[in-house]
Amino acid sequence: MPIEKRWVVKPQGNPEAVAAMAAATGISSVLANLLVQRGIDTLEKAKKFFNPQLSDLHDPFLMKDMDKAVERVERAVRNREKIMVYGDYDVDGTTAVALVYKFLRQIGHKDLLFYIPDRYTEGYGISTKGIDHAARKGATLIIALDCGIKAIEKVDYAKRKGVDFIICDHHLPAEEIPRAVAVLDPKRADCSYPFDELSGCGVGFKLVQAYCQKNGIPFQQIEPLLDLLAVSIASDIVPLVDENRILAHYGLLRLNASPSKGLLSIIKICGLDRHNITIDDIVFKIGPRINAAGRMRMDENDENAAPSGGYAAVERGGKLISKTNVPKEGSVIDGFNQDRKCIDRSVTQEAHDFIEAHAELKAAKSTVIYNPRWMKGIVGIVASRLIETYYRPTVVLTMSNGFVTGSARSVPGFDLYQAIESCSDLLENFGGHMYAAGLTMRPERVEEFTRRFNAYVEENIDPITLQPQVEIDSELFFSNITPAFRRDLNRFQPFGPGNPAPVFVTRGVVSHGETKLVGADCEHLRMDLMQRQKPNTTIQTIAFQQPTHYEWIRAGHPIDVCYQIVENHYRGSVSVQLRIKDIKPLRSKQ
Repeated sequence: MPIEKRWVVKPQGNPEAVAAMAAATGISSVLANLLVQRGIDTLEKAKKFFNPQLSDLHDPFLMKDMDKAVERVERAVRNREKIMVYGDYDVDGTTAVALVYKFLRQIGHKDLLFYIPDRYTEGYGISTKGIDHAARKGATLIIALDCGIKAIEKVDYAKRKGVDFIICDHHLPAEEIPRAVAVLDPKRADCSYPFDELSGCGVGFKLVQAYCQKNGIPFQQIEPLLDLLAVSIASDIVPLVDENRILAHYGLLRLNASPSKGLLSIIKICGLDRHNITIDDIVFKIGPRINAAGRMRMDENDENAAPSGGYAAVERGGKLISKTNVPKEGSVIDGFNQDRKCIDRSVTQEAHDFIEAHAELKAAKSTVIYNPRWMKGIVGIVASRLIETYYRPTVVLTMSNGFVTGSARSVPGFDLYQAIESCSDLLENFGGHMYAAGLTMRPERVEEFTRRFNAYVEENIDPITLQPQVEIDSELFFSNITPAFRRDLNRFQPFGPGNPAPVFVTRGVVSHGETKLVGADCEHLRMDLMQRQKPNTTIQTIAFQQPTHYEWIRAGHPIDVCYQIVENHYRGSVSVQLRIKDIKPLRSKQ
């Protein structure tokens, strides 16, 4: 039985401010209320929100060390030094590598190589193996993307090997900063850059932008790289505000109009070449396919195997750096994704069965579960899946290279990082943020970690946090959902953290037409719902993973629904559809 959700209606905007915004912009009061709720309370702010401009991007030289980074890249280009572009194995890292690599190639620098560490043999971040590879190949400069902010010893090691580092990262630094030629990270305490929520690929792009700015290269020449950046922004779940909103807006335009050849191959595999690609499409279709390559263990007996799965995402599979059409290569990445889905479904079921079989684990306020046989690359996905069922802070652990390693995920309102930090004396290393983290420990410490982590959650979590909630922007009548309303609502895109797709509530609706269970296991509920008012309005809806109230609805009983308004693409036609977030039956009081 699913956990019942709390519905929380957000505070509504000041009525006078809403009325003024509606009059100034010509949009409905419901949508004007959305603007005011989001802090967009003047016409000037609304214009910037609805019409993002590349000219509003911040000066990249406001970032600490940017001048040093550009000077070092200029010297490497001028002296024809070999440059290694190094990045993490996830979507943010691989797109960052592709973006910087393509730019350096574009300006005519030919002595290039790139490196993606193997998740299983090297782990996250800068590795000694990667540095040794750079030195062996004659590279004298490594540009590290989406990693490196804590690589103090590795940067010193590279220096002894005659290899300089430029670090482009967006993770929270420790007190000590690596002694690299330049460390670009807007989260540095001594960095006054106006926006600190860039993705790792975004920091790499700012380096590219700065190089162009100093060397008189028009911005239009690097605008084609924004499709990669949009994929990074969406997949890394960074706030879609400020620069990220501008960059994502123009990146989506590029992704839809003329995507790079490598991304186009993935777009076609996803079946997205026939309709407008959104942030959701990246998050749920494009991103997971790129990510899957870095999650899968490569076949060590395959002579043609790439050095790592992440390497395959850049080169062998999606060929994100390719200049030519690669229609068949996208299927390699899709194959990784299909394999990943089979494995994570199997492991999720195994974990679910284990929890259900242990009453004390099922009743706890947190989950720590360990199985040395599980694949390291999918434990983060499994943790997220378990939260969907049990809705509580979750840590999933496995064995890798003699250590127990894993991923942790949290629920809104609980600081997972602090919980893990309270156990730091038991850990070899850990990192992350409030809602997601990774950690490594010795096998003999798993039991004590489990005890202390669970105790910390028990003592510190607010019980209300353990009940999922749906935040509702405002009430809406079905009859309000006109073509003009939908057109204006689309102007709020791209949606994401900081600018979420609005959730509306409509009360007292009933089935009118088709109501049936769909999906391989009849796990989804598709309904035509009608609101009884004048004029009567019927609309198509889909409730994923919500079969519970099927009989009640089919019998014609009334319900309240909260939902997002989306476009449904089917066989070349586009229709409005409500994506139901939750359903509450209206039962008569006895």
